[in-house]
Amino acid sequence: MIKEGDMAQEMLPSFLQKVEVVAEASRETCVALSDCLHLFTKQEGVRNFKLEQEQEKNKILSEALATLATEHHELEQSLVKGSPPLSIFSEDEFYDALSEHPGDAERKGRTCVCLNTTPYCMKRSCPAIPNQADGSTLNTQAVGFSEIPEEEVTAGLFEGQNSESEGSLSRLEAVTAHSFDEEAEPPSSRQHRMSEGKDCGGGDALSNGIKKHRTSLPSPMFSRNDFSIWSILRKCIGMELSKITMPVIFNEPLSFLQRLTEYMEHTYLIHKASSLADPVERMQCVAAFAVSAVASQWERTGKPFNPLLGETYELVRDDLGFRLISEQVSHHPPISAFHAEGLNNDFIFHGSIYPKLKFWGKSVEAEPKGTITLELLEHNEAYTWTNPTCCVHNIIVGKLWIEQYGNVEITNHKTGDKCVLNFKPCGLFGKELHKVEGYIQDKSKKKLRALYGKWTECLYSVDPATFDAYKKNDKKNTEEKKNSKQMSASEESDEMPMPDSESVFVIPGSVLLWRIAPRPPNSAQMYNFTSFAMVLNEVDKEMESVIPKTDCRLRPDIRAMENGEIDQASEEKKRLEEKQRAARKNRSKSEEDWKTRWFHQGPNPYSGAQDWLYSGSYWDRNYFNLPDIY
Repeated sequence: MIKEGDMAQEMLPSFLQKVEVVAEASRETCVALSDCLHLFTKQEGVRNFKLEQEQEKNKILSEALATLATEHHELEQSLVKGSPPLSIFSEDEFYDALSEHPGDAERKGRTCVCLNTTPYCMKRSCPAIPNQADGSTLNTQAVGFSEIPEEEVTAGLFEGQNSESEGSLSRLEAVTAHSFDEEAEPPSSRQHRMSEGKDCGGGDALSNGIKKHRTSLPSPMFSRNDFSIWSILRKCIGMELSKITMPVIFNEPLSFLQRLTEYMEHTYLIHKASSLADPVERMQCVAAFAVSAVASQWERTGKPFNPLLGETYELVRDDLGFRLISEQVSHHPPISAFHAEGLNNDFIFHGSIYPKLKFWGKSVEAEPKGTITLELLEHNEAYTWTNPTCCVHNIIVGKLWIEQYGNVEITNHKTGDKCVLNFKPCGLFGKELHKVEGYIQDKSKKKLRALYGKWTECLYSVDPATFDAYKKNDKKNTEEKKNSKQMSASEESDEMPMPDSESVFVIPGSVLLWRIAPRPPNSAQMYNFTSFAMVLNEVDKEMESVIPKTDCRLRPDIRAMENGEIDQASEEKKRLEEKQRAARKNRSKSEEDWKTRWFHQGPNPYSGAQDWLYSGSYWDRNYFNLPDIY
């Protein structure tokens, strides 16, 4: 015991000394943490101050943009003769979309002109206005909207919240715009223009037994001159863009499923590919088909109706040798699946499209996610590719114009050959606008053929050595590349650029693969539809008794808009959207999953990517237990 006590006394000073060291270190740590907290507090104050500055800058820029959009629209309205239609909006609610100019009624001597801050005219119809004193001309083309499915616009674009926006938009849909083009047009001319295709169906059969299709819509499109997209966006601050319901005036009377069907406009290229023995020549035709599939988008700035979940569309064209079925297989995200087959069992064409959208302030970029597959059955070949990115410029202010850009790689999974096409962006000077260039390569990457042209016009094939020599001797192209490098840091303009030329320069020795068919004379009054698009929504009693009740030809809002009944189209569109939301809520309560009818999800048999594949049995015409979506 005595020894243990002595040992404790000897250890006590050492222990106390260590405790003092630990205590001193703790005090120093507390002082350091206190200093650190003080510094963090100061930095937080600096950050808050910078945040307030940025918020103030953002507010000033937003107000400036609103003012610019308002002045731009008022300038357009001041040039339009006649008073705009009466609106149920107050002046405070809709001052930048509708304005009256009594003095305009006194203007005389109208001439049809094209106005823009851009040097290139998109050949859209415009209201007739007087010539200017200096001989210049002005264009009153209104701002429209792009082909954007409403469900997938990038969310969270704005900050804040506005509880009145949804109600304002629903009221806006009820506003009807008078067409100033129609007022300026003589009644006799208008009657003659509408003499064809008055009803929804096609005409009688031709002598060869093939059905004669309509060449016009029942009613021309409404003027969008009295509507401003900014008047909609400014009331939606804080809302997710995917929840914004766009007024029906910005639509075209087609569903997105019908818009997809326009891939088949140039089906003759598939038939030609199937008949060729040389795999390189087949690849040329397939590449031309892939380019032609996006050609109908040129000048089509109207937005197709977003398909309802479970909506379907079928098209049988005996004259073109194919039949197609499509279905809206998903609503969030919106995915449309399609399956087409040759009537002579020579090909199968299928895929699914999920348009991924990004809003860049002045433009909307749509990247069509999804794999496109073409099977040539006689050759046991399969080709896969994805579509290029589509961009619609001048969403808020200015004249809408469209460009396609990005690389499209078409793969022949049997031979290993590839065709890599480059859809070129317009660039700073517009020299590359609409251009498409690329090469067909074998599996060892040896160039077999060079392809060039414009997706709005044509596509040619030439020997790659000849094409490379032409490119090297193109001094203008070399100068443009140098200028582009010097101005790489400059911001590109969203204005419509002047193209290098209206036609493609044909390199000697080239072979024409595809040329676009001219649009009908009344296309500008018919939403810039092609002849093929003009017949997509036609229906007769015989067809109506055969197609399923989910076919989008039976959608009341699209039918009403096609017939020129804009108020009814707006009401029906709102009713269908509310019905779809109610059905989704009921499924959520009952924990019931939506089941697609004609397609199922699975890997693409050639690329391995996730895809929607045709389940079969549609053409058996046994349509039982279909959902009531209309």
